[in-house]
Order: sequence, then C-alpha cells, then structure tokens
Amino acid sequence: FQVFNAETAELLSHHQVEIKQEFPREGWVEQDPKEILNSVYECVERTCEKMNQLNIDISNIRAIGVTNQRETTVVWDKTTGEPLYNAIVWLDLRTQSTVERLLKRIPGKNKTFSKFKTGLPLSTYFSAVKLRWLLDNVEEIRKAVEDRRALFGTIDSWLIWSLTGGTNGGIHCTDVTNASRTMLFNIHSLEWDPELCKFFDIPMEILPSVRSSSEIYGLMKICPSRESGALTGVPISGCLGDQHAALVGQMCFQDGQAKNTYGTGCFLLCNTGQKSVFSEHGLITTIAYKMGKDKPAFYALEGSVAIAGAVVRWLRDNLGIAKTSQEVEKLAADVGTSYGCYFVPAFSGLYAPYWEPSARGIICGLTQFTNKNHIAFAALEAVCFQTREILDAMNKDCGIPLSQLQVDGGMTNNKIFMQLQSDILCIPVVKPSMPETTALGAAMAAGAAEGVGVWSLNPGDLTAVTCERFEPQINPEESEYRYARWKKAVMKSMGWETTDVPSNG
Repeated sequence: FQVFNAETAELLSHHQVEIKQEFPREGWVEQDPKEILNSVYECVERTCEKMNQLNIDISNIRAIGVTNQRETTVVWDKTTGEPLYNAIVWLDLRTQSTVERLLKRIPGKNKTFSKFKTGLPLSTYFSAVKLRWLLDNVEEIRKAVEDRRALFGTIDSWLIWSLTGGTNGGIHCTDVTNASRTMLFNIHSLEWDPELCKFFDIPMEILPSVRSSSEIYGLMKICPSRESGALTGVPISGCLGDQHAALVGQMCFQDGQAKNTYGTGCFLLCNTGQKSVFSEHGLITTIAYKMGKDKPAFYALEGSVAIAGAVVRWLRDNLGIAKTSQEVEKLAADVGTSYGCYFVPAFSGLYAPYWEPSARGIICGLTQFTNKNHIAFAALEAVCFQTREILDAMNKDCGIPLSQLQVDGGMTNNKIFMQLQSDILCIPVVKPSMPETTALGAAMAAGAAEGVGVWSLNPGDLTAVTCERFEPQINPEESEYRYARWKKAVMKSMGWETTDVPSNG
C-alpha cells in the first residue's frame, strides 16, 4: 500500500507484506484470497499509522486505486463472502490438458482463433481456462454456480467487492484492462463476448460488470472483522492490471512509447494509441487503459515473459547458490561473463513470442570450467535475451524501432543487470528514480477520476521524472553473436513435455 502526493507524485508513505505462494503439485501455483485481502487491510492500517507519526492527516487521502497481478482467478460465494477455492495464479500450468481439450473443438486446432476478438492466443495463461478448470474440477464451485451463489473475478474484483462491503452491498466489477486478460472479453466492443462464454461454457451471470480504469466504483466500508476503518468512505476510483498501471506510471501516453517491467515475469508494453494493432510475431494485443467512462480506450502490444525475477529466486531457493537475490547479482558481477553458458528458464513453458507450453528450462554450453558464478550471470543474461526477443517482435509489428526502453520493477535496482540489458538491446535503457511505477499508475488513475479530480493527466501538468540512463557499452557484433547462441538454446528447450506419457497426477 503506497500513498502519493497528487501535486508532486512523491511517495509519502508505504507498507508491504509478502504473500505466500503455494505449490500443491508440480506446475500448480496458488494463493489464498483471504490472505491477500487481509494483507491489504494490514498494509492500509500500518501505512495510516506511519502517516500519523509523520503528522500527515490521513483525511487527506482522497481516493484509492487498485492494481493487481492479472489473470489470477478467484471464485467466491456471494452469500458468505468466502472464496470457494484458492486463487489460481497467472503462471499456473494445471490447465494444459484443458487447453488441449479446447483446441480439439477448434477447426484446424488454431490457437489464435479468438485473436481478433480478444487479442490473445489460447494459452494456460489467461483466466477463462483457469475458470473452466475450476468448474470442471471443484464440486463446491459447480454447486455454487448452480445455486447462483458464485461470483468470478480476477484479484482486483475480489478486492473491490470485499472492500466496498462484500456480502453487505459489495460492488462486483472489474476494469477493461483486467477484463482484456480473461479471453472472454471483446476488446473492440468493450463487452463480455457471448460466443466466447459459450465456447468456454462459462455462465455470464458470474462475471463482474466492466468499467473504465478511472471512475468511482464504490466507497471503502469498515471491515467487520477488524475494528479499524481508517479510510471508510474514501472512494475506490482507479483500477488497472499491474502492467497497465506501470505503463501509466511511466507516463507512456503517446503512441509508440514503451515500458518493460521486471517482476516475477517480464512484461513489455507499447502504447499503440486508439487503434488495436495485431501482431504477426507472437505478441498479444491488450487494452492499455481507459481513463474515464466517456474517454476512449487506448491499446497496447504486449510481450509477456513468464520467468524473470523468478529465475533469481529459483537460484536462491531451489539451488541454494546464494542466500539473497543481491548475492546472486554479486556472483554474476564477480565474473562479468557466462563463459559460453546459456540458461533458458522455461519453467512454465515459453510465453511470447513462441507460446510453446511444451518447453522446459535448460542450462547448456556447460564445461568443466563453468561454476555457479557463470550460471548466475547466464540467468541475468536470460532475462535480457528474452526482452530482446520481444523488442525485436515489437519493432517488426510497429515498423518504428524503439529508440530507448523505459524500465521499472524490482530487478532494475541492479546496475550490472541494467547495463547488461542495454548492451544486449543495443539501445539506451532509462530507469525513473522512483521505481514504484505500478502503484503510481494506480494512484494517478484514482486521483484523475471524475468526482475526485485531484490528479491531472495533461502532459503539461505532469512532473518531469528524474531518470538514470544506461548506454550500450559493447560492440553490437558481440551482442549479436551472444543473442544468436541464445536463440539456439531456446530451440533446444522446446518440445520437451509431451502429453502422451501419463504424468504423476
């Protein structure tokens, strides 16, 4: 939870809590929706306490924005307010057989059959297949749907419904950016698509109403289980999926401006203005934002990479080669080269530009000389190479090569990594001094909403952000050589998993 000054965009106070991920089986990733909600309440309370200590009156908080990891799917009971199953997280792979079953129903098994409606390929990634899995496999959810007690939402919907009263008049809504990631939403008409709902066999009455990214959805209500209601009555008036929020926070309001966020995964979004551009090179088309009921929708091309920061965490937690993420970076910095070792972290298959769920992670080019430092370096380099593949696809689709890349997210605090990224892309990489662009974007949307009006989105009124620039420092030939070797490694990672063999469970 972060609080910003609407005049200067300065971060005034914040509090964060890490949320547990559960891995009940291989490839399954879940979170507890109640834990997510409680962490929100806790962060709000702690932040308000911190503000009181700083002598900032919390009655100055005029609006609240919500931003969330997209595609993560929750179904809950509207009569009890209880989730009916854990949230299935975006990179969960349990739906692979669901995807294959659905593909059989499409003429020619065409993965891109709904591309022109949704902008998305049929993949384990999007919410509709996760929801289909829940309806097929969880008796309690099936029953709740029959009894008309079930509500579906992505995390933003679950939070807004709960925060605006839950069983006591909670508002069941989502915004266009989150809706555009479900595979059930027509990104042109900006409505749920009856044909797609029929294809996935999803009852439309469980879907949230779709609103713009910046309007008053409802007011914060006191949480009955906690006495505190520090922000009771404050409007919730901004809602954006995390990558869209970062695009707004980076002020990418012009056609052709792009940002890359390095979180668990890595997401490059390029604003294409009020027209949707369909990719010929494996990118997806998504709604960038819609800043008000009567404002037009803006679109973006997106390249999604499943594993970025997660590869550093994997080296830390699974291989134990370091105790902290910073230590992984130090190992890499100590050698300054991967010494011919290449790491393809296709732990959840490959996303853009390949959309190849059968790929699995590989480390290749090993010699007797390779040590953990080289592997750490290869892991950082892998994130840079994956970004380069997406940038190449963007440049082909947009026709105008990007002259620089704006970046944000946790990994951008690592200067070695930022320099490496610039070297591999052969263009400057620009990082704002305030890395919390996702939260800032949600705050901007909330503050700019009609009826709140404390934040202006006119380019002239936006405070210029101070930035750090990283310029390429190696010769392009070396960069090209390493990139070509990486692509060779990617080819070797594909087609690893076949579904013919009975898997454990």
